Amino acid sequence: MDGYLLRKSEIEAMEGTSKRHFLNSEARRVNRSLGDRAGLEGLRFHIIEVEPGRESTEPNAHAFEDECVYVLAGRATAVIGDEEFDVSEGDFVGYRAGGLAHSLRNSGDSVLRCIVAGQRLDHDVAEFPRLEKRLYRNSGLSWDVVELDDLSHPDPSAGSK
Repeated sequence: MDGYLLRKSEIEAMEGTSKRHFLNSEARRVNRSLGDRAGLEGLRFHIIEVEPGRESTEPNAHAFEDECVYVLAGRATAVIGDEEFDVSEGDFVGYRAGGLAHSLRNSGDSVLRCIVAGQRLDHDVAEFPRLEKRLYRNSGLSWDVVELDDLSHPDPSAGSK
């Protein structure tokens, strides 16, 4: 069925899109977005490839979206909060909404190949703790990035006037 079914040969023939994370020049990957090709709007589903020594993304934590990674081939270091874990073919990592900041770093000597899936909500907030930045995504189109130091934190006990 057109758009509903992607055959292995079609997936393997997909060129993929080279991406560099807008906040981390070392985070480079090739994305093959199967979810987009199939017309999925509420779910991101990608096969990604990360070269040795590169990161998949800038470490981030989403306030509202769940994400996950399944390693198809290669080795990586999964950074979750302040801890690091070796992961390889067949390993699954779930990143829950409101959880710890996370990323993958290809620690092997071959291309890291993974399935990355996650929700695609209209609105989300992502923290980039290493950079002390916060991203606000509105209606899936508009992204606003702010420095954490620039945010005001009113005292809720002061009441309203």
